[in-house]
Amino acid sequence: MQAAAFVATLFSFSLSVEAHEHHMDKIEEGHAISDDPIDSILWIHILIQSLAWGILFPTGMVLGIIRSKWHVPVQSTGTALAIIGYFLGHKHKGRQFAPNIHSKFVPIIMLWLIVQVAMGIYLKLHLERGIHGKIRKIVVLAHGIVGKLMPIVIWVQFLFGGITAMGFCRGDHIGQCLAHFIMGSAFIAYGVLLTILLLVGQLWLRRTGRSQEFFDSLVIAAWGCVNTFTEHRWGGPWVHNDLQHTTMGIVWWCAGLLGIWLSRKRDGRPKRNLIPAIVILLTGYAMSAHPQHLPLSTMIHTIFGYTLMAAGLTRIIEISFVLKDRNSTTEDGSDPSSFQYLTPFLLYASGFLFMGATEEQMQLLSDANVTHVSYVLILYSIAFLLFLFVNMLLHLYAVHAWSSTSKADPEAPLTNGSVPNGHARADRRIRDAEEFELEGLISEDEDAEPIGSNERKHLVEQ
Repeated sequence: MQAAAFVATLFSFSLSVEAHEHHMDKIEEGHAISDDPIDSILWIHILIQSLAWGILFPTGMVLGIIRSKWHVPVQSTGTALAIIGYFLGHKHKGRQFAPNIHSKFVPIIMLWLIVQVAMGIYLKLHLERGIHGKIRKIVVLAHGIVGKLMPIVIWVQFLFGGITAMGFCRGDHIGQCLAHFIMGSAFIAYGVLLTILLLVGQLWLRRTGRSQEFFDSLVIAAWGCVNTFTEHRWGGPWVHNDLQHTTMGIVWWCAGLLGIWLSRKRDGRPKRNLIPAIVILLTGYAMSAHPQHLPLSTMIHTIFGYTLMAAGLTRIIEISFVLKDRNSTTEDGSDPSSFQYLTPFLLYASGFLFMGATEEQMQLLSDANVTHVSYVLILYSIAFLLFLFVNMLLHLYAVHAWSSTSKADPEAPLTNGSVPNGHARADRRIRDAEEFELEGLISEDEDAEPIGSNERKHLVEQ
């Protein structure tokens, strides 16, 4: 009852604060924000929410996956900070904001958090008798899905916050804003997925019976179909960039279909291919020559294109010369080559460069006499930080998920007098496969279901 009362109180507070009206008397007509600077309260709101949603919640998600005892404390701390930041966001002075997407998305993300907290409290009560036995299984699955989707929701809200703070992406600028932020986020998401597959996902990939290029090509083909029919307003005149965007969409779905076909050998086994890398390289080439109105924007788009071309080129070198068409440099993929980190990072950098090249951003920086060199270095710095954070989370997962199986058994039979006979590594790979089936976020007190004996035997024999 106390848990239910806490959730109800939190929900009622959120509704009451949401009803608060923001002052807009200083906003000039036709503008989205006032000329006042951001005050200290709003800066504290930004810092607290960045800590809670950007660092603690993703870390808590990983701790939940590995069933760590720190999962609940970290998520509880993040929730407390998120609530504090939520109230601070309605108490600030200084800069005023017109009705915006960031504030409208707040009830959704707070309701998301309330539902997640409520499910977490229910699981901690360990109600397993009677009807609770069936309900608990559903709640465990839902808790895991909501937790794993939270980083995506957080990312969207962070973008909305940045757009709102500067008063961007309104009126005629909405279309190009959507294009830049969606495509830039897609490049970053692709880089994150490549990082996951590189560091901890090789055995999961092997279990699917597909090569990595099959999934890459499938997404490229689907995205190409969307771009082919959405980049031009059919029935209207062709604008200067419509033809280039549409032809890029055509290249993507044509190349994607080829990549899907080449992703299997004649006997049905998965096979690596270079088609997705070539698509990335061609896209970078096209974007490097994208016509722009401002010299600064031209330089940023050029560097974005070169960075994307570098990502495609390094991918080609990786598959052809580093891996030589293999999935990884080691059997379980636990020790990737240093060169393999280049492609994911360059995709991170490409995404930030493209998201940072909207018309309004370029006009603001051009008016402030900011050079493209300084701006590119800042965006690359952000890419380095995000790449570091993703690597830290994956390291946290790998160390704890494999800790019990990666340690050598002193009583295990040895080969050549000093090396374990391989069963420890096989068990380690079994655990890797089990964890990455994404069956749901389980609390640290949940008992993991055992792997079937037939599956274990099959994996050990590998």
